[in-house]
Amino acid sequence: MIRVSVMYPTTEGQSFDMDYYINKHMPMVKDRCGAALKGMSILEGLGGGQPGEPPAFVCVGSLNFDSVEAFQGAFAPHMAEIMGDIPNYTKIPPQIQISEIKL
Repeated sequence: MIRVSVMYPTTEGQSFDMDYYINKHMPMVKDRCGAALKGMSILEGLGGGQPGEPPAFVCVGSLNFDSVEAFQGAFAPHMAEIMGDIPNYTKIPPQIQISEIKL
């Protein structure tokens, strides 16, 4: 099982429309990826490691798939549409990491 993490770094002067992300963007991603998508989560950053420190990421969206190939097969045909929707909720460029779930 793999996880695709889409991380939006906290960026001074930039906004993130969490309502749009939760209610429009991620449901679209779920619809486009279909049965290949095994699970998803959305984490909203609240703070850093020290009191009063801002979170490293304003948001982290996670998508679980059986394999990298399953992710690529489900996501690639819709990549332009999915990535093209990002300006509707933020101008922060996402950082993407694919990881193997170990536990």
